[in-house]
Amino acid sequence: MTLRIFLCFTVAAFEVLAQTPNRPTHLYGPMADPGASNLPAQKIGADDLLSISVYDAPELTRTVRVSADGTIRLPMLKQRIEAGGKLPADIESVIARALIAEGILIDPVVTVGVSEYHSRPISVVGSVRRPVTFQAVGHLTLLEALAKAEGLHQDAGSEILITQPRPGEPGLVTRIAVKELFDQAKPELNILLRGGEEIRVPEARKIFVVGNVKKPGGFMVRESNNTTLLKVLAEAEGLAPFAAKQAFIYRRDQEKNEKKEIPIELAKIMERKAADVPLEPEDLVYIPDNRRARATIGAIEKTAAFGLATVSGMLIWRGR
Repeated sequence: MTLRIFLCFTVAAFEVLAQTPNRPTHLYGPMADPGASNLPAQKIGADDLLSISVYDAPELTRTVRVSADGTIRLPMLKQRIEAGGKLPADIESVIARALIAEGILIDPVVTVGVSEYHSRPISVVGSVRRPVTFQAVGHLTLLEALAKAEGLHQDAGSEILITQPRPGEPGLVTRIAVKELFDQAKPELNILLRGGEEIRVPEARKIFVVGNVKKPGGFMVRESNNTTLLKVLAEAEGLAPFAAKQAFIYRRDQEKNEKKEIPIELAKIMERKAADVPLEPEDLVYIPDNRRARATIGAIEKTAAFGLATVSGMLIWRGR
């Protein structure tokens, strides 16, 4: 009898549940996250994409793009929310106060995360393997930024120029020596980047060598205070035959904006009777041809050739 009563009660309960209408469920949960918002919390700027969740209010749970004036708009709120320059936690408080002030919610629980950063661009341009622009997210250093550009190109110069933004003022330019950053590994030069910086790597300047050298051309100058005539001649694989005893350096005079000619006693330098000559970037070194020596050697060669031909002819005549 007891078993029969239990079975009847169970059947009745199932009938009641079957007749009960299904409750509508929200697309989002009570505190759903509408998008990926696992990026580190930083001050918000224009074009950043925020993910906003309001507890038990799916109509307010969404992703919102920050406008150019640094504000966002949420449905049912009359006033725009100031987001520019604030941390996500600060924006949570601002949204909660606005919801209370306009009588939409009594005690709202708001969560704000960052889905995308677009207000912190860093550009790496110039003599790098892959110029790139990316967003500064989290802890980012100069070396990490250069790594994103796949490192320096072989034509890179001796300095890295970093332009840091300053609101309402021209950008502050910082010069970093490549040798000190990479070879000497000075930690103070591996500066922290916060977004908005432009990193430029200029190409190395050159010194040009023309005239009587084995390999004329332009040669990169990485340390402008350590380049001399002998070093450049070594890059040009040495002097060619019949080089003149005197060479010339053509250098631009910055004050007069014209080029000046500087004579160099090349023969004395090569014979170690005179000091080596320091050179500056964009110098042009001209090694003239010693025409008198070339003419003399040419005459000797012709005479020797004529003499050999005459001796050969006499030997042939006597052999007959």
